[in-house]
Amino acid sequence: MKTLLQLNTSLFADNSQSNRLSNEFVAAWRDANPDGKVIVRDVAAEPIPHLDGQRFGAFLSKPEDRTAQQQAVVDFSDTLIEELRNADVIALGLPMYNFGIPSVLKAYFDHIARAGVTFKYTETGPVGLLTGKKVYVFATRGGKYLGTPADTQTGYVRDFLRFIGMSDVEFVYAEGLAMGDESKTAALAKADEVIRELAAPLREAA
Repeated sequence: MKTLLQLNTSLFADNSQSNRLSNEFVAAWRDANPDGKVIVRDVAAEPIPHLDGQRFGAFLSKPEDRTAQQQAVVDFSDTLIEELRNADVIALGLPMYNFGIPSVLKAYFDHIARAGVTFKYTETGPVGLLTGKKVYVFATRGGKYLGTPADTQTGYVRDFLRFIGMSDVEFVYAEGLAMGDESKTAALAKADEVIRELAAPLREAA
């Protein structure tokens, strides 16, 4: 049975365009995988605590030395990582806030990047341990930044996912959503078309 993990990061819930695009893809994936399992992790609705010294110290502590509070921190991180480990496909909704990724997504990343668990260092450099997964990123922006220095998201998200072993990453963009109704309509229509193209092979394989 295949598993898809949907990661929602938008502050706007049902009014979110990144969630809408992600939902559109997930619906197509469900059609192609009627016996599949979808797990939804909404880190905006249920925010993950931002990393601080105490939480990071819990990750570094030896299991036998952990306090109950530290063990709870590690257990929560392990839950997030297990969701990723069990997923074949990840659908990530990615709005742009103030030229960056949502802070709740950064907190999520900080809780799943664990040496010896999701990556390891070798003599030739880091090696990601969460391999064999396909990631779809649904990136929505008020302005138009793709291909410019202001697009701080694409490279960062690609690099982070590759660092933990996920190198098969595909982006779907909807830009210019705050630049008038015509721009918004055109951007969403283009994104919808890309999603239909992505979904076609899924249906053919079903």
